[in-house]
Amino acid sequence: MPSLNLGILAHIDAGKTSLTERLLYSAGVIDTIGSVDRGSTQTDSLALEKQRGITIKSAVVSFALGGTTVNLIDTPGHPDFIAEVERVLGVLDGAVLVVSAVEGVQPQTAVLMRTLRRLRIPTLVFVNKLDRGGADLDRTLAGVAARLTPDVVPLAAAAGQGTRAAAVLPYDAADAGFTARLTELLAAHDDGLLAAWVREGGAALPYARLRGALADQTGRALVHPVYAGSAVTGAGVEALIDGVAELLPRSGGDPAGPLAGTVFKIERGPSGERIAYVRLTSGTLRVRDRPPVHRDGAAAGEGRVTAISVFDGGADEAATSAAAGRIARVWGLGEVRIGDTVGEGAGPPGAAHHFAPPSLETVVAARRPADRTALHTALGQLAEQDPLINLRRDEDRGEIAVSLYGEVQKEVIQATLAGDYGVDVDFHPTTTLHIERVTGSGAAVEFIKKDANPFLATVGLRVDPAPPGSGVAFRREVELGSLPYAFFVAVEETVTSTLAQGLYGWQVTDCTVTMTHAGYWARQSHAHAVFDKSMSSTSGDFRNLTPLVLMAALRQAGTRVHEPMHRFRIDLPSDALGAVLPALSRLRAVPRGPAPAGAGGYLLEGDIPAARVHDLEQQLPTLTRGEGALETGFDHYAPVHGATPIRPRSGPDPLDHKEYLLYVQRRLGTAPSRPAGGSA
Repeated sequence: MPSLNLGILAHIDAGKTSLTERLLYSAGVIDTIGSVDRGSTQTDSLALEKQRGITIKSAVVSFALGGTTVNLIDTPGHPDFIAEVERVLGVLDGAVLVVSAVEGVQPQTAVLMRTLRRLRIPTLVFVNKLDRGGADLDRTLAGVAARLTPDVVPLAAAAGQGTRAAAVLPYDAADAGFTARLTELLAAHDDGLLAAWVREGGAALPYARLRGALADQTGRALVHPVYAGSAVTGAGVEALIDGVAELLPRSGGDPAGPLAGTVFKIERGPSGERIAYVRLTSGTLRVRDRPPVHRDGAAAGEGRVTAISVFDGGADEAATSAAAGRIARVWGLGEVRIGDTVGEGAGPPGAAHHFAPPSLETVVAARRPADRTALHTALGQLAEQDPLINLRRDEDRGEIAVSLYGEVQKEVIQATLAGDYGVDVDFHPTTTLHIERVTGSGAAVEFIKKDANPFLATVGLRVDPAPPGSGVAFRREVELGSLPYAFFVAVEETVTSTLAQGLYGWQVTDCTVTMTHAGYWARQSHAHAVFDKSMSSTSGDFRNLTPLVLMAALRQAGTRVHEPMHRFRIDLPSDALGAVLPALSRLRAVPRGPAPAGAGGYLLEGDIPAARVHDLEQQLPTLTRGEGALETGFDHYAPVHGATPIRPRSGPDPLDHKEYLLYVQRRLGTAPSRPAGGSA
């Protein structure tokens, strides 16, 4: 049976989880529609989700639609949990973006739609809450076209908005205005359709042809049909289900092909076992298979599948296999991580980042000193489920820092640690995460037996700046055969980990690190003796030497600290402009000239440091008498002006040669030796 992996996405409180419930009810999966407020929904199963009435973790539930198995994936709507949405996007065949007819397009709605269009994920739009007071379908449709994309076509009008009797009036072939709008939109993306329309002198084309073109262009993410209704009353939901069946493409992939799948979620079972959610793109995975696991394009071990379950009829059921197109829960893949690929086939190369990284950081501390070990373990397991919290351990201070998107995420982590692990914690004040970018070029080299190099390795590195957003690239100017491959891997992995803390303690990015020199001592031993590591290079020599060389090159190149900047948009009444502009200046925001907006107001757009966004959110209601509407979202990093913020370094400091070598000696339990003989 073909599959369709369908994501439900929305800004918080748009009614996304309620729509999921209504879809499951209409499909016969559940007998009673659950309530978000009562904590009785099918997909919000965590205690915290029931308590808070928000979705925190993505959840999968399935239903049959004709001859297709639809795997419905409910995702969080709160911006603090955007990382959970990010992991889902790579496994979707299509999406439904939910917009409230009352609140209209919200900041998160715009972020989601931009990403869906960039990834070319076929997307339907559902305008929800027509039954709520203040609902206005026409106003919402205008906002969708203006702020999301003009490539939308409404498929229905509404009657009785704002009441429980709100109804949806679908357009059909007899509506000349609708067919004209549909033809105009589709012809903009189809030269053949445009030519036929011109030949007919602008007369209506066969409706069947228009529907076929609509399905084709929706499947290619060129246009986005807009449905409307109410998840609470069920109005318009059947039309949406028909649209999913008609317009969204099914999963591809050959069940007989080479095995390929992507891990997009990790959870722990009742006994602490690791369970991987795998979206299979090719082949068939079976119990007792030993599939290879790849991470960032390199081998990361082999699993032994001990159990599989697939989603069917609203639940997951044990199975002996799962084929291409399906989502499976898999036991036995060892230390698999989110973003890993499973199988020998050409699966996606790791987890792509579609949204901005976290821009906040806080230190987590156990209230009871006896809980420190348990806290380390618990945070490690939470990091399995959400790698972007990016644990940073400071062994010297005994502290653990986590990266965050916002304060709600911090509260959820605190409640999870207390409820699931029995560890009560406190948080240090939240700080803004900066980055460092390289400003010039720098090089350094350490040779075996030369100067103060105590390691049996020769490493030379050059650091050069790269374009913003390009990340870190590692290259070699030395012959691949000049070192055993394991030593190259050791250098590259250590480069990545070392750049986590630059000259000022922040992550270094957007640079190229090139290996310029390499040398080692081959395996040696005394006469008639076994291998002697004191006479032979090991990976440890390269891992220990690389930070010294890299930081020396980085110091020569220089770095500059950059802070995260948010793009803001403020709709405000005209008489508030004089109060808002000085406030923006005090917050170090850079507005672009105000533009006239509807009803005599103004639209202000510009950039503001992420660290000052919360202040703006607090001040705006007072400055605009509660009439100002603010949208913000991460946009870019900008150089810090004034005093350079410094992040306390965790672990040994490779910039301090003596301190670093003493640290290595203590860790090894012995001073590194340099025997005579050998070659560089």
